[in-house]
Amino acid sequence: MASPPQPPPMTNAFALTPHKVSVCLLLQTYALPAQTTPPFPFSSVSQHNRLGLYLLALTKSYDDILEPKLEELLNQLKEISGSLGHWLIDHLTSRLSSLSAPDDLFSFFTEMRGILGGLDSVVMEDNQVILDPNSNLGLFLRRCILTFNLLSFEGLCHLLTNIGSYCKEAMSSCMPYETRLLDESSNDLETLSEYENMDLENFMFGKVNEEIEARKQASERVPFHLHGPKALSGLVEDIEVVADPSSKHGDKCGETSAYVHPPGNELRDVDPYGEIFLRTNWQVQGYLMEQADAIEKHDSSFSLNSFELVLRQIKKLAPELHRVHFLRYLNSLYHDDYFAALDNLHRYFDYSAGAEGFDSAPSSSGSNSSGRYEIGLIYLGMMHLHFGHPKQALQVLTEAVRFSQQQSNESCLAYTLAAICNVLSEFGCSSSAGVLGTSFSPITSMDTSLSVGQQLFVLLRESLKRAESLKLKRLVASNHLALAKFDLLHVQRPLLSFGPKASMKLRTFPINVCKELRLCSHLISEFGSESSTMTTDGVFSTTWLNNLPKSMDSPLLPQENAHRNNCDAHRFFTQLSSVPKSVLQLLGSSYIMRSTAWEMYGSAPLARINSLVYATCFADASSSSDAASVHAKLIQHLAVFRGYKEAFAALKVAEEKFLTVSKSVILLLKLQLLHECALHRGNLKLAQQVCDELGVLASSVSGVDKDLKTEASLRHARTLLAANQFSQAAAVAHSLFCMCYKFNMQVQNATVLLLLAEIHKKSGNAVLGLPYALASLSFCQSFNLDLLKASATLTLAELWLSLGSNHAKRALTLIHGALPMILGHGGLELQARAQITEAKCYLSDPSYSVFEDSEVVLDLLRQASDELQVLEYHELAAEAFYLMAHVFDKLGQLERREEAAASFKEHMMALENPQDEDDPLLNML
Repeated sequence: MASPPQPPPMTNAFALTPHKVSVCLLLQTYALPAQTTPPFPFSSVSQHNRLGLYLLALTKSYDDILEPKLEELLNQLKEISGSLGHWLIDHLTSRLSSLSAPDDLFSFFTEMRGILGGLDSVVMEDNQVILDPNSNLGLFLRRCILTFNLLSFEGLCHLLTNIGSYCKEAMSSCMPYETRLLDESSNDLETLSEYENMDLENFMFGKVNEEIEARKQASERVPFHLHGPKALSGLVEDIEVVADPSSKHGDKCGETSAYVHPPGNELRDVDPYGEIFLRTNWQVQGYLMEQADAIEKHDSSFSLNSFELVLRQIKKLAPELHRVHFLRYLNSLYHDDYFAALDNLHRYFDYSAGAEGFDSAPSSSGSNSSGRYEIGLIYLGMMHLHFGHPKQALQVLTEAVRFSQQQSNESCLAYTLAAICNVLSEFGCSSSAGVLGTSFSPITSMDTSLSVGQQLFVLLRESLKRAESLKLKRLVASNHLALAKFDLLHVQRPLLSFGPKASMKLRTFPINVCKELRLCSHLISEFGSESSTMTTDGVFSTTWLNNLPKSMDSPLLPQENAHRNNCDAHRFFTQLSSVPKSVLQLLGSSYIMRSTAWEMYGSAPLARINSLVYATCFADASSSSDAASVHAKLIQHLAVFRGYKEAFAALKVAEEKFLTVSKSVILLLKLQLLHECALHRGNLKLAQQVCDELGVLASSVSGVDKDLKTEASLRHARTLLAANQFSQAAAVAHSLFCMCYKFNMQVQNATVLLLLAEIHKKSGNAVLGLPYALASLSFCQSFNLDLLKASATLTLAELWLSLGSNHAKRALTLIHGALPMILGHGGLELQARAQITEAKCYLSDPSYSVFEDSEVVLDLLRQASDELQVLEYHELAAEAFYLMAHVFDKLGQLERREEAAASFKEHMMALENPQDEDDPLLNML
């Protein structure tokens, strides 16, 4: 990436438009109600305050890039309240029609100086409101007055022409008395055009730079966004926006989809009456921030082409807004367009770079260009990570480390380390030692002989240390979350060993995981008094205007709609939050991590509770991918504990909510449920089709995803096992074990070893299966995988039992040790397996007599058969009914024996003759 040139000077500054003149007229009404003609009697203080709030919202909202037309303005005035709205419409249209000559505008803006406070303020009249010059409305008025003073005569006539066109455009929708007033204004258009065509010196009327009148404010800059991929905090470009230090700061809140170029807002490329006007830079920046949030929230479901039209119009009206390239980059990134994303990322950093607004401590070099190149490298590396290119990502991020060290840019260095940790955590990169060794030795004195896991641990600690020293709070929380994930998946071992006799306890520590997650959650308390990067003015104003009919006083609303509007008002006020959305996303991620941890540790209720907390409290701030992941966890819980019927019903709802695209969580969940259900029903043809679909998703053509590859191989091996192709299943499982060992995926290794034990058990080689079951138990103990440990113990008991009746008591002892975990946290299938195996242990034990205590066995088999019928697991259900018939035969209960035998026959026929063509599951593929 070439060194970016200096950005061109800003040309799209504050311009005086008909809309701004309308706002000034309303400001005059707000400040001098007694001088209006006729004098307007405000019936209450709340009415007066409501008008002020509405004017503030007009100057701060960013729900669109273009200024509203007069028709839209009049419609909003109607919604303020009954008599007030109609009077304001009448007053505004009459005043606009009276501005027919340059002298009228000069007199009007001369009068407007009187409502500004200051040392030369005139004596106040009754009911007069003096605007603070440094307030939002005061600054707006000062900028309008200053811009008017800089207008040339041609510019002044052009403004009058635009005002006439602005009024004429709204004629068709105005009330009769408004139309009469507007007719007078339209008659003057010809005269105004004559003024414009006067043969005077041809020069552009001056435009006012936004920073001129804002220098007296605080010098704090408002950055563009906080939309770095996962570990980063924001970039801005060359336009500064000055924030009011007295105002409260907050990030975006509420549903971003409400601000995503709604379908009703058609692009006004052609205006038959006059020009179109872009809103202020502050409002356009706020609009782009909301769109960036919406892109990250909705991922590929965000409309690509329609938003591209909006960006094209912004680029046409304001070519100096280079952040349009960044929005195009985000849009291309989440629509998996690699070349477009790469091109727009280069364009953005070539034109503007990210020198402003980066959530960082100032660089010691003090250069204005410092940070641009390395920030661009960080984004380029994270883009490669998004597209599944880990080696390219590491190469780019290694260059970012080198350059950050040269520039002494500690903040970029901390973010780069966090990004590299993300790459190592997601992809492993077994060959990364050579890549990282030389570049990172000055930072961490890292030995190249360390494993990838040890390198990751060292880098995580180094990144956390730097983030804490630089007080980068979001990065600190992100590092705590990464450390929690590391502690969850890696055993703790010393970085240096002292020979083979050194004692080493290879175990994970759940208490460390909980500690890191708690430290991540403490982030929310850090933002109680901290100013965020975007003021809440724009968020509140936009939300207030969008909810204008719902925010009125209840006495003015019909009684039958009172309850509905109260609910809407409650929803409106609960949308606003002082906590930045990026912080809420991090907190939500901590609850997803909690749910994942409890799934691994084996506590299904706690995993479900944390998923529900996320879905309830963080749904508005979450991205669609995270929300889909939580929905997938809850649907999996339904499938395991309630059966596939309820799971598929919930899946249908989730598919309607989340767009099913390639590699989406919902699509993967759908294939997993279909595969499990097909295996249980004995439909091996459908199971193989699902495996083929998973193989396509796991293809390296569209990027490397180890988890997908692992899932596809596991499903393939289980399909081969169900088809009694034991040698092929064992070969696939062995290959998968080697891959997991290579990339240090130890938790997956425990599952693969258990699968190998089941393959040997089903093939009749119980002796060969024992070492695999014991190895899986060892992994489960090291990683505290309690539920998987109970499943491995059950498989070990089944292996001992298959060796002969002499081992029945040993198998029964193993089962009884695992039953509390299985019955408390296991699903229907695991519980049924345990009950059938326990019944077989009793029946195989020579000391057990069916005649003395038959109900023990029968109760176990009845419960197992009920659970398996819910799952439609024909093979195990047939085994349960076979054992039940065998017990009834010994007891001489022939009628019950025949019922059990009939059920056994029914399940065996369903297993041997699956509905390959008529299976309704085929329609779900």
